[in-house]
Amino acid sequence: MGAANRVQGGIFTLMVVKIGDPYDPDLERELAEQVALSPGFFADAPVVLDLKDSLGCTSVADYTALRQLLRRHGMIPVGVQNASALQLRAAKSVDLSAFSGAAGGARRPIERAPAAPERAADRPAAERSSESRTRLVTQPVRSGTQIYAKGGDLVVVAPVSAGAELIADGHIHVYGALRGRAIAGAAGDTTARIFAHRFEAELVSVAGRYIVSDAIPPEHRSQPAQVALIDDRLCILPGWGNGRGAAEG
Repeated sequence: MGAANRVQGGIFTLMVVKIGDPYDPDLERELAEQVALSPGFFADAPVVLDLKDSLGCTSVADYTALRQLLRRHGMIPVGVQNASALQLRAAKSVDLSAFSGAAGGARRPIERAPAAPERAADRPAAERSSESRTRLVTQPVRSGTQIYAKGGDLVVVAPVSAGAELIADGHIHVYGALRGRAIAGAAGDTTARIFAHRFEAELVSVAGRYIVSDAIPPEHRSQPAQVALIDDRLCILPGWGNGRGAAEG
C-alpha cells in the first residue's frame, strides 16, 4: 500500500465543551446533566475544549484534571480551540491537538481578503459553478455513510438510515425519513435550517448547536418538521411553517 493510500482526508463531527475555570464545580454538574439526557450519545465521544476567555488550562495539571473529569462522563478530549500561546503549549504537552475555532464557540465561515479585486467572469467556469452549489442525492443513505455538501445546500430525495450523517454548509432538505444525523450550517451559517418530511433524527445541529434524539418531543417524531436557530436557541418547528416549536436546545 502506497503512502497516498495510507494518509487520506476525512470529515468528522466533534462536540465542543466550553471551559472557563477547569476546577469550577459547576462544570461537572452541567456536564452530568447534559450526559444524563442521552448517555449513549456521549459514550466515548471525542470533544474539543474551547478556551476562549478561559484563564486556566495553562499547566499540565489543569489538563490532567479536565481529562479525568471528562472521562468520568464518557468523553475523550482530543484538542483545544481558541487557546492562547501558553494554553496551547501546555495542551501539546499532554498530546492535545490545536483546532481552529471562532469566537463564541459557534463556527463561522473563514473570511479571506483577496490580494486584488477579482470579477466572477475572470475565474474559470468550473470554479464559478462550484460556488454555492446544491448537492442532490437520489439514493437511500445507508448507515455508516457520510455526505457533505461543501459551500451549499444538501437535498436528499430518499430515506436516511440511522447511523448515516448528512453535513452541509447551507440548508439540509430530506424528502423522506431522516433517521440519522443532520448537521446544517457546518461552516457557521446561523440562518441554515434542516427540513425533513419524516423527522426521526438521532441528532440535528445548526451552526454548532445541537439536539439529540432523547430531547425531541414525541409530537415531532415521524412528522414533517424543520430545525432552526431562533434567538440563538435551536428549535424544532412543526411542519414547514415559521412558528416556534416545543423543543429547544
